[in-house]
Amino acid sequence: MSIAINQPAPDFSLFNTNKQEIKLSSLRGKNVVLLFFPLAFTSTCTAELCSVRDSYNIYDSLNATVFGISCDSLFTLGKFREEQHLNFDLLSDFNKTASKDYGTLYDSFVFNMLGVSKRSAFVIDTEGIVRYAEVLENAGNVPDFDKIKACLNSLATA
Repeated sequence: MSIAINQPAPDFSLFNTNKQEIKLSSLRGKNVVLLFFPLAFTSTCTAELCSVRDSYNIYDSLNATVFGISCDSLFTLGKFREEQHLNFDLLSDFNKTASKDYGTLYDSFVFNMLGVSKRSAFVIDTEGIVRYAEVLENAGNVPDFDKIKACLNSLATA
């Protein structure tokens, strides 16, 4: 399943690294940025998420909450978040339900790994509607953060 712009975002319920359940539908009233990423502790994932960490004030000023999502366990994600000093939640999609619903699973990743999320970005508005969607086939690429910020800016001025 692929996600189209202007459709309702699939709801999910995932655990963060503090073992708290996060339900997407409970975040209505805020813009949400979902960043699916393949694997914690890998170079591109680390660079991507640290760049978000370093510019988080921009997302905050645009009434946006950012979540990083991977199929890693919440324990692995907790260690990764701690070591990288990430200032936003990482959510464990260990059972791959959100990744399937958002169309972000590789058929097969490096070393024949199955069940790995594609690097992807989604912006969901305050009403729960998808306003930006980008699913990357090449795990070495990162989402277009200028387009993500432009989308959030347009939502802030609407």
